[in-house]
Amino acid sequence: MNSPPSDSAGPLLQLSADQSLLGHQRMAVADLREAARLWRLCVTLAWLDIKLRYRGSLLGPLWLTLSTALMIASMGFIYATLFHMDLHEYLPFLALSLVLWNFIGQTVGDACTAFTGAEGALRSMRMPFSLHAGRIVLRNLIILGHNVIVIVAVDLLLWSWPGRDAVLALPGILLWLFDAVMLTLLFGTLCARFRDIPPIVGSVMQMAFFISAVIWKPDQLGMHQKWLLLNPFFTILEVVRAPLLGGEASLLVWTSALAASAVLGLAGWFLFARVRGRVAFWV
Repeated sequence: MNSPPSDSAGPLLQLSADQSLLGHQRMAVADLREAARLWRLCVTLAWLDIKLRYRGSLLGPLWLTLSTALMIASMGFIYATLFHMDLHEYLPFLALSLVLWNFIGQTVGDACTAFTGAEGALRSMRMPFSLHAGRIVLRNLIILGHNVIVIVAVDLLLWSWPGRDAVLALPGILLWLFDAVMLTLLFGTLCARFRDIPPIVGSVMQMAFFISAVIWKPDQLGMHQKWLLLNPFFTILEVVRAPLLGGEASLLVWTSALAASAVLGLAGWFLFARVRGRVAFWV
């Protein structure tokens, strides 16, 4: 006769599951630690990506800066007329908003191909997965650095400076770096498993552009401005944009941005830790 199951089987299974989860977490931490140790390689790969993208080009990445400047100039005159706003006040807002949004949108798009785009490296050599996340973030930071030229040029042209309030943007920039890494780990993992996600993400980002006060000012909503706090794209953008425009992000904006970042960080970390060992087989 078969003996009845032991009463201790349940706790043993639970203990095994807890140990497995803890093991995944430790391996993910080790992956991040190894990527941090290889930061020079990460910077080199990010710079190489930019050089390869503009190989044979006369101006290199400055073509992107030039196109951004032309877009800001054309949109500034058109939308200032449509919205009945002073160009001297609207153009710095538009320049800063578009440059910052380009970083957000490009990072989200690149995050979807973080691991699928590095298929050859993942299969041919032993390299921490989070290194590819850092590579994408650094690459887009370098591009952002090129586009800052447009913001400085607009401020010089209109003599519009944020003053000492610009220092308040530093905490927001640090939050952006955290969000960018977690977002890349989350979307890179999801898109490696489900290839239908990138087009969906692209459509969502297009909608987010128009509802996140990028080309229009939040105060144009009047009494309905409070609903923007439910839009994580707006609040995350505002914690950096407001100080650079000489203002200050409100406590509610910071609360919403931190809440969205916490959800993103938890989702990205636990998914990456859970399935990190399978990514190489999915790509």
